[in-house]
Amino acid sequence: MRLSSYSLAVIMLASASLASTPTATHAQEPYAWREDLVFHTFSIAAIDPRTGEVGVAVTTRVPCVGNGVPWVRKGVGAVATQASTRTEYGNELLDALAKGEAPDVALKRLLAADSGFQSRQVGVIAIDGRSAQHTGTRPNQWAGHRAGKNYITQGNILVGPEVIAEVAKNFEASEGTPRHLADRLIDALNAGFVLGGDKRHGLRTSAAVVVADSRPGMSRRTDGQTANINVCENPDPLGELRRIYDAVSQTLGYRTLEQFSGGDVYQLKVMLNALGFYKKGETMSARVSEANLLTTETVAAVDAFRASENMGTPAIGGSPAGLVDRETVARLWAALERAGKATLVRQTLLDGTMVRR
Repeated sequence: MRLSSYSLAVIMLASASLASTPTATHAQEPYAWREDLVFHTFSIAAIDPRTGEVGVAVTTRVPCVGNGVPWVRKGVGAVATQASTRTEYGNELLDALAKGEAPDVALKRLLAADSGFQSRQVGVIAIDGRSAQHTGTRPNQWAGHRAGKNYITQGNILVGPEVIAEVAKNFEASEGTPRHLADRLIDALNAGFVLGGDKRHGLRTSAAVVVADSRPGMSRRTDGQTANINVCENPDPLGELRRIYDAVSQTLGYRTLEQFSGGDVYQLKVMLNALGFYKKGETMSARVSEANLLTTETVAAVDAFRASENMGTPAIGGSPAGLVDRETVARLWAALERAGKATLVRQTLLDGTMVRR
């Protein structure tokens, strides 16, 4: 998994298909899609002129939105096709952009040939920042779109225009900052979600972000996709989208970092001491301040023991420094048995491992 300063490894979740696939197979379609593919939703499509990335982020109250709405193509642009979704718009618009057709010209041409254009919502942005959008009429329901520098945002059946206004405001505020496009898109979409987003309520909610990067070495994939996170169903889709992004990119804060402390650490030290790997020649005491703390000296002793057993270490096989797993514990006891010290060590640890009530 490549995690350079400009890329995020590709993630595919649940039964999601690639957003660049023209159509999903029947087996991949959620039951809720039925005959008509309808994504009443809001989204943002954008480019980053600094990196050449193109991307789309979207969320809705329908399962697996990432299978139908977002379309990206490296070095070309991005499309979001929603409301009464016609997925063909994705590749048709990207093909037009790739041939040099202007976004507004291409969109007008395709809409003119679509008898259902009044029920569609489509947004397209080219790699050079030019864009075009269409929102059909929806009586008694708010729907609309807006465009800004390097982005377009659109939505339908929302609590109001403030949703996409907040998406736009958030994305504009991150312009020029040292952040990945996927990171910015997730934040912008979440800003609209916090304001209410999709006005419908229910448990089936989904979200997705797809980004492609045309720079050499940024993706292992021929289509250049670097981020493809598709949360098919979750009570908090934007929160889950953020959690996955942070976990895959290993962004600080995605997990709790701590130095281990506890009685098991003291037991480990006693065993390593008996074998001569930790404070050799010294008498171990459970009463000293660092008795239960996993120190750098303890980690070094563990690595020395693992090396003596031809187990993996940072220098041998790339195992994490100070790794103490079940196999390591078993090897420690086996070594103590061979040295004739297992019984003495067990006696030393007897009181510390007693369960009391």
